[in-house]
Amino acid sequence: MPSTPLKEIPPPKAGADVVEPTETKRSPASVVQPALRTVYFDYDSAQLREDAKETLRENARWLQEHPQVEVQVQGHCDERGTVEYNFNLGQRRADAVKAFLVALGIAPNRIHTISYGKERPAVLGHNEDAWRLNRRAEFHTY
Repeated sequence: MPSTPLKEIPPPKAGADVVEPTETKRSPASVVQPALRTVYFDYDSAQLREDAKETLRENARWLQEHPQVEVQVQGHCDERGTVEYNFNLGQRRADAVKAFLVALGIAPNRIHTISYGKERPAVLGHNEDAWRLNRRAEFHTY
């Protein structure tokens, strides 16, 4: 069987954009993240505040419009309290967000939860201004 000669592809011209083949990747955070907003919690609480519920309603609408997207809800805490306590509190926060979204009709298998406790602060600082921004549940997409 005769072989077909390979066609030689010339190198790109100087300054040309080179597009490398890549594997299928997740949506970039810059595309999806603004649509899924973070919710915040009161000190030592996993109870959803009214402002958090409204944010979650908006997030649920976006998730209903994008049924192919799965999310990871990450529970976070401020620096006060023990590591173990904050991991448990962060998990309760993530679970509260998931339960609320499921009650709004989002399939539970699209929502995964994890706690980072106080290990990943959004803001460094040792005052209420920093702490209130670290008591949160964030969304990351798959």
